[in-house]
Amino acid sequence: MPPLNKLRTALPGGPGGNTAPRPSARLRTALTVFFALDGFLFAGWVVRIPAIKHQTGASASTLGLALLGVSAGAVVTMMLTGRLCRRFGSHPLTVICGALLSLSIALPAQTHSVLALGLVLLVFGAAYGGLNVAMNSAAVDLVADLRRPVMPSFHAAFSLGGMVGAGLGGLVAGSLSPATHLFALTGIGLLVTAAAGPALLRHPAPKPAFAADAPEKPRRLNGRARRMVLLFGVIALCTAYGEGALADWGALHLAQDLHANPGVAAAGYSLFALAMTAGRLSGTALLERLGQTRTLVAGGGTAAAGMLLGSLAPTIWLALLGFAVTGLGLANIFPVAVGRAGQLAGPGGVAAASTLGYGGMLLGPPAIGFLADWFSLPAALTTVALLAAAAAALGYGARNASQA
Repeated sequence: MPPLNKLRTALPGGPGGNTAPRPSARLRTALTVFFALDGFLFAGWVVRIPAIKHQTGASASTLGLALLGVSAGAVVTMMLTGRLCRRFGSHPLTVICGALLSLSIALPAQTHSVLALGLVLLVFGAAYGGLNVAMNSAAVDLVADLRRPVMPSFHAAFSLGGMVGAGLGGLVAGSLSPATHLFALTGIGLLVTAAAGPALLRHPAPKPAFAADAPEKPRRLNGRARRMVLLFGVIALCTAYGEGALADWGALHLAQDLHANPGVAAAGYSLFALAMTAGRLSGTALLERLGQTRTLVAGGGTAAAGMLLGSLAPTIWLALLGFAVTGLGLANIFPVAVGRAGQLAGPGGVAAASTLGYGGMLLGPPAIGFLADWFSLPAALTTVALLAAAAAALGYGARNASQA
């Protein structure tokens, strides 16, 4: 099967094609909005973690345990979402989970103990995990239909949403309580879901790519193909670990270890998200020029170098530079890994790789918390660099995966 970045010239509907461009354009816009909303809401939560940590009286390790609630809720939901997408369709599930995520974001600020925080984060994690698997499954169907490697553009929307959410959180951190801020995000999330949801509900997911071009691939996989899907899931996990770590601990590192004020600390994640957005907006051109393997290897190496600087730098500005370089390096690894898993195994491959990948994003923060208590937060954050380097090595090892 040809690589995703070599499929850019065929258009749905053939020569003259006006069979599906209009619905595909609407679907792409609606899915882009949901990716942006996901990043916006998630960033809105993470920039208030220092305040909620203080509100609940949590230590680094007990906060890590509470954050494990997000992981547990998400992993359980992700295991079910692939099956629910096959039964009910990924589009309705994207809309439902978008509404649930919007409602659940207000809950953490209502807690005053670590136990209560962990319990409400189970609900938040379930909605977050369901939305991410559903919208990635929908996006992979659309990418296959468009026959261009545009998956990075969806993840660019997630990063852009994260940048805006973190920037807004930094602006209001000194004037609004976490409860007021997160309740406002609930209202915004529900309005956006109501505006973008109907486009997904009216149009079913496009099906032509796997059905017409390679019907045998998604149906029955040999052992090598299954192993390669798992490998791409591990690559996604290694890089999503870094996203989760910087989202939940980046602001705390800047504030606690480098004594940044709350606005600058919140801006750290915003800068990381801005760099990741820029990298993903250029992701399609990068894939068409370098190919998938070189993009994976270069991205992993760049992220490893950036995170070593970000975690160990003695000044705020060098740490911020490290965060930005890390964002550029990580930008396209996750979407490429998920896209290649989908290329090998269709929606089932997307669900498997997404589950592993987002599992890394959600399991990373608790792991960082425990390591921070045992060693220090800067030392704990160097694990992001180690896993980014591992992703680069695994990406090179998977260079012939399209032939599995």
